[in-house]
Amino acid sequence: MKNNKPVIIWLLSGCVLLFIMVMVGGITRLTNSGLSMTDWHLVTDTFPPLSEEKWVDAFEEYKKFPEYQKINIHNDFTLSDYKFIYFWEWFHRFIGRIIGVVFIIPFLYFLIKKKLDSHTIKKCLILLAMGAFQGFLGWFMVKSGLIDNPDVSHFRLALHLTFAFITFAYTLWVALDLIYPEKNEVYKSLKTIARIALVALIIQIIYGGFVAGLNAGLVHNHWPLMSDGQFIHDSVFIEQSTLFKNLVEGKSGVQFVHRTFAYVVVALIAFLYYKARQIKLNTTQNRGLKVLLSFVFLQFILGVFTLLFHVPMWLGLTHQLMAFLLLTAMTFVLHRLSK
Repeated sequence: MKNNKPVIIWLLSGCVLLFIMVMVGGITRLTNSGLSMTDWHLVTDTFPPLSEEKWVDAFEEYKKFPEYQKINIHNDFTLSDYKFIYFWEWFHRFIGRIIGVVFIIPFLYFLIKKKLDSHTIKKCLILLAMGAFQGFLGWFMVKSGLIDNPDVSHFRLALHLTFAFITFAYTLWVALDLIYPEKNEVYKSLKTIARIALVALIIQIIYGGFVAGLNAGLVHNHWPLMSDGQFIHDSVFIEQSTLFKNLVEGKSGVQFVHRTFAYVVVALIAFLYYKARQIKLNTTQNRGLKVLLSFVFLQFILGVFTLLFHVPMWLGLTHQLMAFLLLTAMTFVLHRLSK
């Protein structure tokens, strides 16, 4: 680890920046700021408008698009209001640029100085491709809200969000490979359960994106039943033309899957912890499992309160923050059970 310390710090710095970017992305979504920048330029959008005249030009350009024409034109929306939503979308993109710089420049330095072995180089190239693709997904998402409907596609939002989580998890995995170069005894049964739990968690994250994109957290604000004393509300079956569409496009259906599948995620992680208690694991593995179990119960409770209180911004962000920490713990545990 000592020889790889600068590389490990570099990779973990990338993890921190990805975490910040997802949090700012959450604020951008909750403040309805995501459609404020109606174009994308790699260089010229690096800084916000630097004069009042340029602000007016940007605002006039924004007025040509559906969000202003169908929603904000009726809300006495001023230039000051526009500056507020512009800031969050600009800041989100700015952090993306910072991540690019923080990744590429040290990578080239480590490459020239021969600080990276061939396996790490291949993993870093994958990370570089993932970062570029994530940038594309961001614009692909925003573009869906600039045509007719003044809202981004919840499918594209979930894709953008989930891929950010996956990029973070893979960056952490590469760092963990360097932090823990030694081999553990691998328990195949635990490794299999951990993999299934990770897949379930990613599915839950995808549906979290669906809930966010459709504002599905603002309906059926009851727990443990949805509403009207029903575990499955009638609207789950009638919003869209087919049951499948209800479960991926209907607000009630998407919320039902997200709130119900949470039990599956909790059960899988609790089962993993239970099975692990029957095996003599090392201290690092045991601590990771304890943190994972604590995080999944805390995330479940946060999800319930987020729903009951109609998704206030601070609770929505905290719930998203906890999802990030839960994925961190899940990745760590799977790594320690796999290597």
